[in-house]
Amino acid sequence: MPVHNEVLTFSTAGRGLVEITSRVEQALARSGIARGLVAVFCRHTSCSLVIMENADPTARHDLEAWLDRLVPENDPHFRHTLEGPDDMPAHIKMALTRSSESIPIEGGRMLLGTWQGIFLWEHRAGPHRREVVVTVLGEKG
Repeated sequence: MPVHNEVLTFSTAGRGLVEITSRVEQALARSGIARGLVAVFCRHTSCSLVIMENADPTARHDLEAWLDRLVPENDPHFRHTLEGPDDMPAHIKMALTRSSESIPIEGGRMLLGTWQGIFLWEHRAGPHRREVVVTVLGEKG
């Protein structure tokens, strides 16, 4: 079974969701695989991946605001604070969301729903360089 791996690099501006769907689609196209599975994996512990509504940005805003209320900065119970007040909350947010997503492929396209997109979710306040591994496996088209 053919397997294709790529590492995609993204620069984030700080907290927020960055849609990466088109970059994953480009990696899928380069793979030549028509039917199978694409796995997307984030190589960091303070950002995550989510499949989320990609049409109305208020849905993403509401999700971010809700998670910020759930895991606030400056919690006096946190002991891991050497990298700043946003570091431990970022680790918890990553653990509560996902570090990978798997999407089925048919006809050389991801079978995402109409309003679904793949997002890299930066949980740290400052800009970062992030790596996402895309692995495509299946049958060539």
